[in-house]
Amino acid sequence: QAQLVESGGGSVQPGGSLELSCAASGRIRSIATMAWYRQAPGKQRELVAGITGDGAPNYADSVKGRFTISRDNAKKTVYLRMNSLKPEDTAVYYCKAEIWTTGWVKGDYWGQGTQVTVSS
Repeated sequence: QAQLVESGGGSVQPGGSLELSCAASGRIRSIATMAWYRQAPGKQRELVAGITGDGAPNYADSVKGRFTISRDNAKKTVYLRMNSLKPEDTAVYYCKAEIWTTGWVKGDYWGQGTQVTVSS
């Protein structure tokens, strides 16, 4: 029905920046909340940032002031700008979206994940 494809991960030194993108495609009527999660080795997946359909963001305390989430509704894409990266930000980052598909069926969709590694 719908797919999410992430891009933009990679390796960076502490203090560096990266920007992740996640584009939705398929039989999409509307997209509600879009969000980024991350999962570090041996840890549970956690919410990093979310943004409503109206553009209202929310952030985990650990990334406030460093990360910025945004979306382009025309492109059906959500972004995560990550500044001042720390080694503890190392994880696989996943995007998630609440999508209404053809027939007004709502579902939660996940991307495949993209690795972010912060290391000197």
